[in-house]
Amino acid sequence: MTAKVAIDLSLDRLFDYDVPEAMEKKLAVGQLLSVPFGRRMARGFLMALHENRQSTEIGKNIKLKPIYAIEDEVPFFSGNMIKLVNDISSYFAAPVESVLRAAVPAAVLKRGAHEKLQLYVTPVAINRESISLSARQKWLLEQIVRLEGGWLSTLCRELGTSASMLKSLKEKGLLEIKERQKRRVVTDMRHVMPVEARKLNEEQTRAVNIIATSNKPVLLKGVTGSGKTEVYLHAISNILDAGGSAIVMVPEIALTSQTVQRFASRFGNEVAVMHSALSEGERYDEWHRIRSGHARVIIGARSAVFAPVVNLKLIVVDEEHEPSYKQEDNPRYNGRDVAIMRAAIEGAKVILGSATPSLESWANFVKGKYALAEIKRRAGNGRMPSVRIVDMLENEGGPVKIYSQELLSAIGARLRRHEQVILFLNRRGYSKSVECPECGYVMECEDCATPYTYHIADDCLRCHICGVWQPCPNRCPRCGSQAIRYKGIGTQRAEIALSKIFKEARILRMDSDTTTRKNSHMDILGAFRRHEADVLLGTQMIAKGLDFPNVTLVGVLNADSSLNMPDFRAAERTFQLIAQVSGRAGRADLPGEVILQTKNAEDATILAATRGDYDAFARTELATRMEYRYPPYRHYSIVRIKSKDTLLAKAWAELVAKTLGKVNGLEVAQAIPCVQVKAEGWYRWQIAVMSDSAKLLVKSWKWLENILKIPSGVKIGVDVDAYNMI
Repeated sequence: MTAKVAIDLSLDRLFDYDVPEAMEKKLAVGQLLSVPFGRRMARGFLMALHENRQSTEIGKNIKLKPIYAIEDEVPFFSGNMIKLVNDISSYFAAPVESVLRAAVPAAVLKRGAHEKLQLYVTPVAINRESISLSARQKWLLEQIVRLEGGWLSTLCRELGTSASMLKSLKEKGLLEIKERQKRRVVTDMRHVMPVEARKLNEEQTRAVNIIATSNKPVLLKGVTGSGKTEVYLHAISNILDAGGSAIVMVPEIALTSQTVQRFASRFGNEVAVMHSALSEGERYDEWHRIRSGHARVIIGARSAVFAPVVNLKLIVVDEEHEPSYKQEDNPRYNGRDVAIMRAAIEGAKVILGSATPSLESWANFVKGKYALAEIKRRAGNGRMPSVRIVDMLENEGGPVKIYSQELLSAIGARLRRHEQVILFLNRRGYSKSVECPECGYVMECEDCATPYTYHIADDCLRCHICGVWQPCPNRCPRCGSQAIRYKGIGTQRAEIALSKIFKEARILRMDSDTTTRKNSHMDILGAFRRHEADVLLGTQMIAKGLDFPNVTLVGVLNADSSLNMPDFRAAERTFQLIAQVSGRAGRADLPGEVILQTKNAEDATILAATRGDYDAFARTELATRMEYRYPPYRHYSIVRIKSKDTLLAKAWAELVAKTLGKVNGLEVAQAIPCVQVKAEGWYRWQIAVMSDSAKLLVKSWKWLENILKIPSGVKIGVDVDAYNMI
């Protein structure tokens, strides 16, 4: 027998190995192996087995190295998962090895990684009458029997004793103390109260029935606050009752903690969590709980789609429209699309939930590929908030205005009534840039050629691309003027301005600067939920999925910030963002209000978003997309070229564009510099490629790689079905 092995390196090919006769009956596809590779031992996954060389392209006289050892007899990947890995590799033009690494957490593959072992105390059932014990020992033994044992360290702390005292009871044959695996706790179930399933309303019941009976992916379109999560919970409960398992995907880590609490209150220890904020030990434990079948409801971000679930029968993609489901690094997969792929392979159901579906998903419903379950009303007594547009062109005068008088009056009214406010501004930092008014010089990062952002908290300039920082100068580096000016508005500046206006208000800020510490998302949102703050001000991480009953006002400080981006999805993203953040207001009995500050008060997208008229917006936008043959009517991909030599980057970009342009069926745009032309020292160019077939693009890409000898100083990659145009 011969084996195809994917080595744990970025090599876009499989390697052949001879199977020792003693291993033939032990090998299984998906196992982790040790194999000789060059002069060292490498690890790799068994991707395929062949009974003989006739079924392969290996010549009879080629001598193959034998597999050295099986590192884990239990396969890391099922046959279905191997198929999924190969399908992702083929569709997104990604090396198989990169997909495998995305599918298994690094903590699981790390050499020396293992479960956490601690001493566990168990009472021994024997006759204790003949054993001499002190009063203290008798009391301790009674307590341990009552508790039915426990972790040694925990018993010592709670019973006020020492390990030596308990070990003396072990020597008398009354206790057993052995090492046992202790799970590193991600969700402390002691603080999660069990909750009974809520009664569904008519629209929710209809949605659950559609999910149960449909053999297509179900697009669950429900207005914000309509109870989509309750539909997920009922659908999952039905799956668990039938012996299946489920994956629930959320777009932001900030949403994970809230989702975990709701699901854990319903399904208890069946819930496991997978996301990047976990420690290595936590990831190791959660992955193995899932793999063993002890956890059957998996909640996490994009990578949760790869969870090694036993008997997977349902995948939920919450806020399916979110761009964060698209991975920007290799493998550049879309988590939503991979969920559809995996469900088809596993024979599982899929729910794509959103108040503002992506136009790709909506078009699939229109074409009949997806079923639609729609919830048009908020659950319970909740009413959709009223929306007011404030034209900031009429409010301007003098210095840059952050808050309109209308918004300030509304905030003041909520503070007097002890209600809560959410303010949204999609730019972190104090000021967008630092500019000299005398000569026009703007402070820029040398490695990224992008303006620094001023952060007042640590009085420095930071680059939001590479993270480098430097002190803010007292004089202009070019002309020496002391008249340095801060231009633009960031969340820090908005927070400081608001605290000066409302001195008694308790304000929390949530952006990527305040959430660097582990569990910081949970801490900020938990404090706001407990009403330890009156105002939550933040970036897009507060715009979706959060449910705060006491929030009655949402203010959007710059509603059109994404409208004029050089991206054909700009209108769609603006509509989604406004609709989603507006949905945070009035989710309980109190009426909600939304105030949108904009300089484009008559824009059709903003007006449609204020009305919450998704259907009208989708019709108009899809007609425009069809006219220009943009997605979802064609595949839009981007080839990116970068080099630390600006001339080399330009030359190779032009060569790639010219070469791909010769392929029939591809519409190849002219090579252009990226909007962010320099990042982390690399000069970047890009080429937009349109095609009716993603397969044609990938085939052309493989052909290009074979005929062009790309030098080591140039990096070229393709992003199939790209989401980031910049």
